[in-house]
Amino acid sequence: MAKTAIAYKEKMKEISVLSLICSCLYPETRKNIMGDFEDMDIKPINKRASGQAFEVILKPSSPVSDVAHCITSPPKRDISLEDIQKKLEAAEDRRRSQEAQILQTLAEKREHERDVLLKAMEENSNFSRMAEEKLQMKMEQIEENRLAYLAALMDRLQEKAISSTELRRSKVCPSGTR
Repeated sequence: MAKTAIAYKEKMKEISVLSLICSCLYPETRKNIMGDFEDMDIKPINKRASGQAFEVILKPSSPVSDVAHCITSPPKRDISLEDIQKKLEAAEDRRRSQEAQILQTLAEKREHERDVLLKAMEENSNFSRMAEEKLQMKMEQIEENRLAYLAALMDRLQEKAISSTELRRSKVCPSGTR
């Protein structure tokens, strides 16, 4: 159908140029059938003020062109039971290999998931261990600071106690005699 439409467009271009040339060279009237092409006939309908009108008649395709375009199907061969069995076995092998490939892919995914979980657990335990060590160091530092504070406080209290005892002694005996 597409080839016919393309051929029609090409012929119409040829006809318009041909009719222009012919009308200039031969102004006398032409016969009823204007042109005879191998796959179409063209007849003028009537002249109009706006231009010319034509009737294009497409000829049916010839049997020679059908033979050229016809594609023959390959001859069918007889299929034996052995051929069918071989095809079924091949299909079964393909199915098994596809199934094995799917199982292998799933096993790889599970292995990857397991590796990811182990890594996450290891990182979690490392984080917990580091956090515990950090907390332990912080607690030790706090304990050391507390002991240092208490020691400093005790030193100040002892100094106050010593100074207060000296002050009492000096008040009781200002001259140093009793």
